[in-house]
Amino acid sequence: MESGEHTIYEQESRGGTFRFSWKEGEMESKNDIILEVKDLKMYFPIHRGLLRRVVGYIKAVDGVSFFVRKEEVLGLVGESGCGKTTTGRTILRLYDPTGGEIWFRKQDGEWVDVAKLDQKEMKPLRREMRMVFQDPFSSLNPRLTVKDIIGEPLIIHGVAKGKEVEERVAELMRAVGLDPAYMRRYPHEFSGGQRQRIGLARTLSLNPRLIIADEPVSALDVSIQAQVLNLLEELKEKLGLTMIFIAHDLSVVEHISDRIAVMYVGKIVELGDTEEVLRHPLHPYTEALISAVPPADPDIRLKRIILPGDVPSPANPPSGCVFHPRCRYAIDRCGVEEPDLAEVEPDRFVSCHRAEELSLQGIGIGG
Repeated sequence: MESGEHTIYEQESRGGTFRFSWKEGEMESKNDIILEVKDLKMYFPIHRGLLRRVVGYIKAVDGVSFFVRKEEVLGLVGESGCGKTTTGRTILRLYDPTGGEIWFRKQDGEWVDVAKLDQKEMKPLRREMRMVFQDPFSSLNPRLTVKDIIGEPLIIHGVAKGKEVEERVAELMRAVGLDPAYMRRYPHEFSGGQRQRIGLARTLSLNPRLIIADEPVSALDVSIQAQVLNLLEELKEKLGLTMIFIAHDLSVVEHISDRIAVMYVGKIVELGDTEEVLRHPLHPYTEALISAVPPADPDIRLKRIILPGDVPSPANPPSGCVFHPRCRYAIDRCGVEEPDLAEVEPDRFVSCHRAEELSLQGIGIGG
C-alpha cells in the first residue's frame, strides 16, 4: 500500500492489525523490539469544591508513542514536569493509564498489553519489568538490612530461599561493586552512591528484560554520578540490559543512551539516534536544550538560546503545537494545527511542521 514516499505495511500481530511505516526499501525487522508504547495517556483529575467535583485534568502524558529494542538504552529527556517519570511509572502500571497501549514481549515471546492487565496478572511481569527509583534513600526500607532489601524480590517470586538467597545477594552486591561483607548493614550506613548501587542490585535480582531508570543519578554528587553511570554502562555490556533511562540532563543521557526521546508538556517532540539528535536536532525545543549543555570541547562555541515565557501547564496546554508560544520559528499554522510525530528519516521522528526546512544548531555546529 503506497502513501507518498513511504510504504505502509500491515501485519496481523498481538491480537490486531498494526500499521508501520518506513521509507521505500528501508523496512527493518521488528523481531528485536521488546516494548512498544502506542498513544499512551495519563490524566490526573483536578478536584474542587466541597463535593470534590472533577473540574479538569492534568494531562501529564498525552499521546506518547515509541518503541524500545532488545539490549538498547532509550534516553527519555526533558524539563522537570514534562511527564518523563509519569511515563515510566505508567508503563510499569504503578499508575493505571487513562488510555493507550503498552505492548511488552515476555520471556516466552508472547506479546501482552500491560495497560489491560489487572494486578494479579501483573505480578508475574514484575519479574521482567523493574524500576530504579530517583531517590536512593527513600526507595529503600530503613528497617531492613541490605540482605533483606536485595533478597526480598527473590523470596516473593519464589526464585530462591534459605542459603540460596544469601548466595545470590552476595553475587549481586559484587556485580554492582559492593562488598558482600556489608549485607547485614542498614541503608543509613551507606553513602548516596552506595545506596543507589543497592537499589540497582535489587532491580537486577530477578534478571529483568526491561529496566526503567528514573533519574538514577540526579540526587548524587557529580563524581558519584560518573561512577554510577560507568557501572550502568558496564552492566549494560555484560548483562545485555534493555533500559529506559529517564533524565533531564542531556550530557548524562548522551553518555549511556543509544537513542533519545525528547519530551515537552506530556508529548514526545523528537526521537532518534543519540548522536544524530545531538548533532543535528530537528525540533526547536531540542535545539534549546542542547544549547544549555556546556560542550566538552572548549573550542566549540554554542549560541545559548533563552526560551521566552514559562512552560505551559499540562492542565491547560496551548492549542496547536504545545511548543509554539515559546518557539522563535513558529508560524500561524503552528498555533492551530497540532503536528504528528512523523518519521522524516529512517528511525528519526519529529513533531514539527517546519522540521524539514529548518537548519538548527547542534553539538559541533557553530552558533
